[in-house]
Parts: sequence; structure tokens; C-alpha cells
Amino acid sequence: MKDVYFPDIAVIDNIRNETGDVKTFTMRFKDPDIQENLTYRSGQFFEVSIFGIGEMPISITTSPSHKGFFELSVKNVGLVSGVLHGLPSGSEVGIRGPFGNGFPYEEVFGKDLLFVGGGIGLAPLRSLINNVLDNRDNFGRVIILYGSRTPGDLVFRDEFKAWEDQPDVSTLVTVDRGDEKWVGNVGVVTTLFPKAGIESKNAVAFVCGPPVMIPFVIKDLLKLGFKEDTIISTLERHMKCGAGKCGHCCIGHKYVCVDGPVFSYREMKAMME
Repeated sequence: MKDVYFPDIAVIDNIRNETGDVKTFTMRFKDPDIQENLTYRSGQFFEVSIFGIGEMPISITTSPSHKGFFELSVKNVGLVSGVLHGLPSGSEVGIRGPFGNGFPYEEVFGKDLLFVGGGIGLAPLRSLINNVLDNRDNFGRVIILYGSRTPGDLVFRDEFKAWEDQPDVSTLVTVDRGDEKWVGNVGVVTTLFPKAGIESKNAVAFVCGPPVMIPFVIKDLLKLGFKEDTIISTLERHMKCGAGKCGHCCIGHKYVCVDGPVFSYREMKAMME
């Protein structure tokens, strides 16, 4: 069995600036056999090592349907991410994983899907969105709602139109504060709900964003008729080992790195109780 604590080497092939403090890194494993055999679920994460500096958990933002590479979108918020942001293409980093349970996928075949993202929280949702759109016939209507603080904080903005052009897909974007060039929606992401024509009867909602956003989104989804089992979100924790051994991410009897980071709202309530 491969040692889960031993990183494999990945090469940064391309770096794309999403915002002033978010970059998307296109990577591949240096060993072609490891890259060829890479499998993961949307919602899983890698532990990314900058040797001599440290390690951090980062959600995979590429769809599992895309082969030959993977992408990680990273916000510059600390020491490790800051050093990663300073690396050029061709640099090597350590990768452990994938870890975590991931979003349900086959389990929601035939369902209408609602995605609600905030800020960099769109990164793991992007993986699932693109996987859904690459296999469009397996799903019903798709609604994508996304909010950020300002227009300058919008990530993956070049993909919004591509999503909208897919059959039976609606994409709405808002910002908390506009600027002189912004002509779109202004307000928190839940202000988009009345405009989206959301129906909960045969739908599953996927939510990912800053911790302060999630409770308000869940509250409004419940008002719209979503059941606790059909609201799927993620929990943020300091997931250090990725294997449920160090205890840093323990909540009650659950380890976020192993049992999550994806949970239904019903599971989250049970954990908090």
C-alpha cells in the first residue's frame, strides 16, 4: 500500500491569474504512470507541499472527466500559499491524496441541480459543474448562482458564458459592492434566489463558500422547500494529515478530512449536536 504521508512530485505547467489574490495552477504528476492512473471525485482535496515551507489542503477544481492534468485554485492567505503564488511555471511541489469523500455524483442522476457558490468556494463546485455539463444528459435543469465581494474578486469569469450556453443551464452572478463598470446584480448571493426560478421538488443544492455565507444560504433553501438531505455543503477545517490520524479536523465523532469535507445539512446538524 502506498504511504499516504509520502508526497508525489507534481510539476506546475501553467499559472492563470483569477483575481489579485487567487491563482489557478495547472499541474501534472512528474511520474506519467501516477498521472495516467489518477482518479478522484469532485469535492476531494490534495495536500500540497512546498518543501522546506509547509503543507496545505486545497480542493481540486478540475472535473474528473478532464484527463492528463489537474488544477488547483489557491487564494494567497498565508505562508505556504504565499510561497506557492511566487513560484514560476516548471516548479515542482509535493502532492498527497486525493483525500475526502467528495460530492455525490451518480447518486443525483436525474435530479435538478442548484449550485450556490461564494468567493473561492466556487473552486470545488467548478469541478462538479464541469463534470455535470460534460455528462449533461444524466441531469435535469442546472442553476448556478455565484457571488463575490467585488467584481475584481470574481473567479472563473471566462467560464460563465460557456456554462450559460449549455442546454437548460441558468447562471446568475452578483457582487456585494459594484464599481463604476459593473452593470450586473448587486447584493449577497441569496438575493439571486427569487430571480432564479428555483424549484425544490426534484432538486439537490450544492453550497460552498465562506463559513459566514453558508448558514444564510441553508436557511433560505429550507424556506424554499429543500430537505435537509438535499442540501449538500462543505466544512472548512485545518485538515493536516488527510487520513484521520492527527485530530486537527475532528468535530464530535467525525473527521472532516475522512468523513467529509462534504456533508448534507442533516449530517452537519447531527455533528454539531
